[in-house]
Amino acid sequence: MIREATPSAIYMGLLAAFVGYAASFAIVLAGLTAMGGTEAQVASGLFFTTLAMGVCSIWLPAVTRIPAAVAWSTPGAAFLASASALPGGFAEAIGATIICAVLIVLTGFVPALGRAVAAIPKPVANALLAGVLLQLCLAPAQALGAAPLLVTPLLIVWAAGLAWHRLAAMPLTILAFLIITFTAVDAPGAALSATSIGLPEISTLMPQFTLRGLVSVALPLYLVTMAGQNIPGFAVLELNGYRVDRQPLIRRTGLASLLIAPFGAIPVNMSAITAAMMSGEDAGRDPARRYWAGIFSGIGYVAMAFCAEPVVALTRIAPTEVITAVAGLALIPALVSSLSGAFSVPGKLEAPALTFLFAASGMTLLGVSGAFWGTLIGVLVWLLKRAR
Repeated sequence: MIREATPSAIYMGLLAAFVGYAASFAIVLAGLTAMGGTEAQVASGLFFTTLAMGVCSIWLPAVTRIPAAVAWSTPGAAFLASASALPGGFAEAIGATIICAVLIVLTGFVPALGRAVAAIPKPVANALLAGVLLQLCLAPAQALGAAPLLVTPLLIVWAAGLAWHRLAAMPLTILAFLIITFTAVDAPGAALSATSIGLPEISTLMPQFTLRGLVSVALPLYLVTMAGQNIPGFAVLELNGYRVDRQPLIRRTGLASLLIAPFGAIPVNMSAITAAMMSGEDAGRDPARRYWAGIFSGIGYVAMAFCAEPVVALTRIAPTEVITAVAGLALIPALVSSLSGAFSVPGKLEAPALTFLFAASGMTLLGVSGAFWGTLIGVLVWLLKRAR
């Protein structure tokens, strides 16, 4: 089996792990922090999420012999970062992520549930994702106005990286972030010296299960995870010629999400952008041997999981404007893609527009977030227009 590993697959797998982590770890941290997590709880959540990504990215490709790598739910983390904190704090948020994981597992066992998610009109689903992302994507502009000397270099490096190669934009931006942080912060080494690479403090809370958490967090988190990650991830694999048995993969990632949720972790799901790196010709000429790219991405993620504590400490001491700018820049490609998909059907623009506006507004009604109301209203308007 190991003889099937090619240098191209090994290189692309490790590169995919680095790109996947560097491009969006700030979003994951923002989501966990917005839900009320302490520094220890955020480090625990980041550790278990990254570890689950790694273990699943080794396990699933080894079993299926396709590059079925796994990623954290970047749209889900963005949703958590933009949502209002629940009254029950992080314990209620953990309860909501557990419910979300249960829904993913059920989707793997009940195909009808997956079909119900797929039945949501794609423009409405894309509008939901765009609305969730908008506030975070505004952060670079807001940060530029607040701290131009710190944020301008980030924007220049990001734009230069994007002009060179879109996959290089965020790794180069992270490098610029590190330089700016160590330049702008007094004695950053002192803050980092209290941390270490290894197993972080394991933080657990008794989860709180509430109807408000179900409707405001669990359901939207489930929808953006399925529509924003799992479905595109399967499509990428199929586009590259792989036969994908979706239900077992959904079950396994759902089970992994359920196991890590009590530790403050966000859901894991099929990778999409990094899957394109590992399932194409860059990962080797022989499609039957590219699954090794997924396995080596998993090895990379497992190694990076043990850096959770220093990563969280670094983001705590970094200027807030720099952190929010990095998170926003990472999400701009996803925002562009979701907006394009939301308004792609002429004559049916009102439904996605309403979904987008409600999801982006940050409003709550009856204790329920705008993401839920936006999806409900968008689907109803879509059906009414179709019935005419």
